[in-house]
Amino acid sequence: MLAAEQLRAWGLPLEVPEQIIAELATNAVTHGRVPGRDFKLALTITPDTLLIEVTDARGDRIPEIRDAGRGLVLVEALADRWGVREGPLPCKVVWAEVSLTPVSRGSAIRRA
Repeated sequence: MLAAEQLRAWGLPLEVPEQIIAELATNAVTHGRVPGRDFKLALTITPDTLLIEVTDARGDRIPEIRDAGRGLVLVEALADRWGVREGPLPCKVVWAEVSLTPVSRGSAIRRA
């Protein structure tokens, strides 16, 4: 996975970000696909946070946690924060933040 190579080049931990990226990318392909349009993955680091953003062409389909699917349940469990915002029309962006500093996940504020 190209994203894993980028994380490795930055010297970042791989396991949690890789799982989040895989789930968000799978959701984009499964639920956000429009024929002829791909999804976009963006990774941004600050001194203490990795921001993962996946943009797809289905702004009309807002993801939510459901018992039937496990993707966002995993994202909820692994990310410090995550959410959805409007992208450039007709897109949406599903994002997740992973702290790069030791933080108790139980004390993190989650917003969806």
